[in-house]
Amino acid sequence: MASVVGAYARALADVVVGSKLEPARMLQELHATELLLAESDPLRRVLENPSIPGDRKRAVLDAIAQRMGMTRQARNFIAVLTDHRRLPLFSDIVKQVEQELNDRLGFADAIVSSARPLGDPEKQLLEAEIAKLTGRRVRARYQQDASLLGGAVVRVGSTIYDGSVKGQLARIREQLMEG
Repeated sequence: MASVVGAYARALADVVVGSKLEPARMLQELHATELLLAESDPLRRVLENPSIPGDRKRAVLDAIAQRMGMTRQARNFIAVLTDHRRLPLFSDIVKQVEQELNDRLGFADAIVSSARPLGDPEKQLLEAEIAKLTGRRVRARYQQDASLLGGAVVRVGSTIYDGSVKGQLARIREQLMEG
């Protein structure tokens, strides 16, 4: 199924980049739809039910799209997924679309965990350092983790940069046990 997810994600990324759409808006619309599908079991059942004609499903989708102020491209993408019975893969496709757009536009999503809240100057400095390491522009999300004792842990994709006191203590412990 990974190839199916990737194919749909690449196709939507092609549309977003090729049509010069606002990637953040497209992702916001997809995430809002994802949330709506997760919260509304009756809606999901209607859109996934093969016995309901496609034109009826699209009418429901049109009403939702109009109420949400959704772009034509996002609405059409969801209609294609519905028509091809790929709606159960929607969450996986949205994650892949986000990754595909980040790759194409040169962004890196970073999750920064710190022992205490960081001020704006600290965030800017940290984001600049992450940008140097990754060679990409950084979009960081911040969270607190008091167990770190001090410093920060940064996750960019599957790479973890551990500059926390807790991590340093663990490395010292390992060195002492080896030596």
